[in-house]
Amino acid sequence: MALGGQVLKMLCSGVEYTITGDDWDSIDWLNGKAPITKQQFEAGFAQYDAWKVEQEAAKAAAKAELLERLGITADEAKLLLA
Repeated sequence: MALGGQVLKMLCSGVEYTITGDDWDSIDWLNGKAPITKQQFEAGFAQYDAWKVEQEAAKAAAKAELLERLGITADEAKLLLA
């Protein structure tokens, strides 16, 4: 299950806030205005896992594309970093 901070990171990239728990009332919007609603925040918990999988898949695809452009395998790349 996602944490409140993870949900906010997904929904409010670039927004300044602090959060001390996993509920709406524990969020302190540092600019004074919430960019999302309480309902959007609460729905974000159900959306987070799918979003995270999407992010990881995009990162893996970008890595695979880079390795292909370089003409090396993942194992060869690991050797270069060792």
